Amino acid sequence: MLLRIFFSTVILSGCLLLGAFFAVFESKEIDLVTFQQQAKTQPSVILDDQGNELARFALDKKEPITIDQIPPVVIKAFVAAEDHSFFSHYGVSLKGIARSMLVNLYYQKKVQGASTITQQVARLMFLTHERTWRRKLHEVVIALQLERQLSKEQILELYLNNIYFGRGIYGVEAACNRFWGKSVDQVTVDEAAMLAAVAKSARFYSPLNAPRTAKHRRNVVLHCMKLLHFISDDEYRQAKGRDLEIKDFIPGNKIRLYIQEWIRSWAEKKWGREALYHQGLRIKTSINADIQEKAEKAFTDHMLKNREKLGDGVNGGMVVLDVPTGKVRSLIGGFDYQESQFNRVFQASRPLASSFKPLLYACAFEAGLTADMVMKDEPFAFEQGDGTLWKPRNWYRDFDGDMTLARALAISNNIITIKLLLKIGMEPVAKKVKLFGLTDEFKPYPSSAIGTIQANVMENAAAFNVFANDGVYVKPYMIEWVKDKWGKRIWSCQPEKRRVLDSKLNSKMVKILTYRMKLAKKRNRSGKWFDAQAIGKTGSSNEAASTWFVGATPELSSAIYVGRDNNTPMGRYIFGSTTALPIWVEFAKSLKYKKKDFYYDPSLREVVIDWWTGQRKEYDNGKDTITILE
Repeated sequence: MLLRIFFSTVILSGCLLLGAFFAVFESKEIDLVTFQQQAKTQPSVILDDQGNELARFALDKKEPITIDQIPPVVIKAFVAAEDHSFFSHYGVSLKGIARSMLVNLYYQKKVQGASTITQQVARLMFLTHERTWRRKLHEVVIALQLERQLSKEQILELYLNNIYFGRGIYGVEAACNRFWGKSVDQVTVDEAAMLAAVAKSARFYSPLNAPRTAKHRRNVVLHCMKLLHFISDDEYRQAKGRDLEIKDFIPGNKIRLYIQEWIRSWAEKKWGREALYHQGLRIKTSINADIQEKAEKAFTDHMLKNREKLGDGVNGGMVVLDVPTGKVRSLIGGFDYQESQFNRVFQASRPLASSFKPLLYACAFEAGLTADMVMKDEPFAFEQGDGTLWKPRNWYRDFDGDMTLARALAISNNIITIKLLLKIGMEPVAKKVKLFGLTDEFKPYPSSAIGTIQANVMENAAAFNVFANDGVYVKPYMIEWVKDKWGKRIWSCQPEKRRVLDSKLNSKMVKILTYRMKLAKKRNRSGKWFDAQAIGKTGSSNEAASTWFVGATPELSSAIYVGRDNNTPMGRYIFGSTTALPIWVEFAKSLKYKKKDFYYDPSLREVVIDWWTGQRKEYDNGKDTITILE
């Protein structure tokens, strides 16, 4: 039965090829000018909040290079991978067709193609990728015509300048620039094989998408090159043993590329690569170019100082939100996209440490406790499930005795914070955590009070923004709408918001949180400060594996994380106040403020208390007193 199908297929293929030969001789010559021009496409554009261009998704396609600029090892790699008999066939390989038919008949499905490099050029330049007999015949006709009009070298030149490598990259020169930051004439044997490996499928074998399968496919190509005696056994062993070492060099701002890449991934999932690179989408973001530029400068300046002190492995992320709307005004995914594509705003989920404490104190006040309530800071031990004792300590390694909750929050006391959690119970806090937008599970352990719960930078910024926004949570968003090339809106953001804290309770929290920034202002040595109220909280996990600052003015909320990607400690005496807070202070100083004061519920009144005993005082002396609302 299989033999009968095989012979029938051979006869049918023979008839098709015969028809193709007649079609070639009767048809007019192909206009080769088409090959020298790029298809007319409209790249998609990213817009900032003012409608100005922030970035674009243009095709990464360099000026065509000539065949004599392409090293022989690259040509050999593609011939080995795609078309062994390229230099001997006439555009179509009868042997290849016979082999693929046998393989496909054996497996009862299409598992192997028979397209020559010439056929691939025909498909790349003139045809679609639909799998029909009509398209295949058209491909064969054009391939045979190309072989009549062009030399093998010219066909190869067209092929290597137009082959797709994924992520909008066309041609070997553009691929070499993107993969390794160099020209094609500088590639090594293993790199040439890597280029040829992608030809089979950019989706499955691009080292930017799937490094593991890319390396496997590269080694298959190297083996083919060895079997064809294109490389020696020694060259094969050396090339096979090398890592991919893909650097992914993308032209553009080293920080702003984090925004562009996040949007690329989001848009490709929704509309596909074709729409993003060819159909002229207009993607309106909430990014403010001026705020982004100021945030980048502050982040870069102080991250350089952090690296000088703590090593080059230190990195971080920063996000700035518009307080009432949750619009992302600035996003910094890391120090340098070329150095690392890991976007710390979305991908680095880290313990919040003390930056979580305001949320817990809000739960305590909601449960009926007050800012002037006194609790005792003292040695404390808790028996754990395994029978061992947990003995928490304060970051300053001492105990201060009685103090108000207002002071405990202001100085970030650990002992009283843990006692608070045990007093109000785990369940109310676990429920409130979800309302603040934190997705990590709040585990029912005393240590959860001091921020073992994890979140990324975006989640932490949104949670802290509740305090700046009169107790209302707004879900952050960066993309406002998307329009097609005709201006029709095809997607719009649907903002989400919910009240999390009562306005009076929130006002009380804001009043205490302003104290932290008053301390920062006193310690500021430059003398310059910003003309607006501010709230803030630092955080540092054990041995400073993660350090944080969350802060806000009445207009903008921010979260900044500094740490190492492998989550190893930065040092015992490293804190968020020295790594993350200085970034925010420099950023805040650079802004101009229209709204300068937070909202306080008008039914509340200011009261000055002794921050140790809670007793009322006539005035705030700035030393052992604090002003609260009641």
